[in-house]
This record gives sequence, C-alpha cells and structure tokens, in this order.
Amino acid sequence: MIREMLPLRAAALVACLFAPLFALTACRGRAPKPTVEPSPPAVTTPVATPSAPRTYGQPLTPGEKVPLATVLQRADSYANRAITVEGRVRQACSRKGCWMEIADSTDKATPGCRVTFKNYGFFVPTDAAGSHTRVQGVVEVSTVKASMVRHLEEEGAVFASKQPDGTAREVRIVATGVELWRRGGE
Repeated sequence: MIREMLPLRAAALVACLFAPLFALTACRGRAPKPTVEPSPPAVTTPVATPSAPRTYGQPLTPGEKVPLATVLQRADSYANRAITVEGRVRQACSRKGCWMEIADSTDKATPGCRVTFKNYGFFVPTDAAGSHTRVQGVVEVSTVKASMVRHLEEEGAVFASKQPDGTAREVRIVATGVELWRRGGE
C-alpha cells in the first residue's frame, strides 16, 4: 500500500512545487484591468501661473480679437459672432464654477459681462476671481428672467442694466474655451 501511495505523493509534491511557476507563466504580459475609471480633475484646481495658462474647454484658436469694452459698448453689433476677449475675472460661480463675470478690472464699477460655458460642458475653478482670462466664444444679448437675476446675484453677479421688474438686459459670452492665469503676487 505504501508503494501505491508513493507515486500519488510524488505527483502532489511536483504539483505543489511547479504550480506557482505555471501561474507566473500564465499571467506574464497580462496587466490586470482597473475596475474603476480614474476621476477627472477637481473643479477647484488652482489657477496656473503666467508661464502656463490653464485651459478649460477647447483650446483657443486664432480668431477675431475684440477689446471687451468695445463688445460691451456695441453689444448688438457683436451679437451671434464668435470672438476672443481678454479681461479679469471679477466673480466666479461659488458653487460649481459654471459661470464667471469678466471685466477690464476687478472693480465692480467697471462694466463687465457674464461668461457661461457651451452646453454646460466645462467649468472654471471657484477661486478664479482675480485671475486674468482669455475667452473665446459667441456673444449673446438677451433679457434674463427676474428669478435668474436673483439667483445669480445671490452668487455675487452684478447686473448694470437691471429693470424695475427684476429682469436685466445682459451681454453674455457663451465660451467654447477659456484660459486663466495669475501674475506674480496675485
């Protein structure tokens, strides 16, 4: 009986010794697949330095550059046109970064306009206020409902042409791409 068990024990011993080798050979060259997709960068990513502006949305392309003050003074002539403007971020949505208000300076008395993002497709950091920006998008001139004016004002937006009924005429840029940067000490 011992003679009959000897081959079984030898076979078991060989299997125990070589099983890890076979397992390593079988797995070689195969990387495990991740079970969770990596998450996108957080919305609150800090604004970049001047040497490397941070882009949100699509990269900016060559196009018509117009001073922001000119767009605001002659808004109807720029309505429905794709343009590029530069300015300062005076305010940004404090909840998601789903809009920002730009002007030639951060002073609330300076005329400015709201920037939203095409198809709600991207956001800017909620701490973007004070940053320099370059925005590319389409100019829209419209009347904003009183309820939306209240909502935006609760988040810090400013409407220069607010009507007695609570509505406001607004010059807005629907951006396809935004670049943000800060200069030293800002």
